[in-house]
Amino acid sequence: MIKLRYSKRLFKRSCSSSKATACVGGGGGGHGNAVAAGGGGGGAGEIGWEVRPGGMLVQKREGRGGEEVILVRVSTGFAWHDVSIAATSTFGELKVRLSMVTGLEPREQRLLFRGKEREDTDHLHMVGVRDKDKVLLLEDPALKDMKVRAALAAARVMQSPCQPFIQV
Repeated sequence: MIKLRYSKRLFKRSCSSSKATACVGGGGGGHGNAVAAGGGGGGAGEIGWEVRPGGMLVQKREGRGGEEVILVRVSTGFAWHDVSIAATSTFGELKVRLSMVTGLEPREQRLLFRGKEREDTDHLHMVGVRDKDKVLLLEDPALKDMKVRAALAAARVMQSPCQPFIQV
């Protein structure tokens, strides 16, 4: 049998109590208690522990703890908009954020990244969008044409406010 060497600083406790019980969950067996209690002194290299939803005890991650937030620069042709969004979001979620800024509904928007139109279900990080990358926003030409036709029809109705009573 081989005896493995380990550094005691890897197994320092992260809870403030000095009892020999596990920090999370109250300890079910002897293994968790021995590891959690191992090593004394020093406070600089302590490790935090967390219990995942499946019940697994794991080391806490360092960093912000949440998702990475990126800044996407969106060009509408004549204006720039900086939008903060999670890196794992989809282009559909980006369209919803842009609808608040630009006033265009998500179904009226076309987003282009690296020269290709992206689907609503494409994830930003899978396509390669990173912090401060540029995305081009275009208005859907078919819907734009429908808007123009609707505006022209409304203008025709508005041109003749009075209807003649007698036709000759």
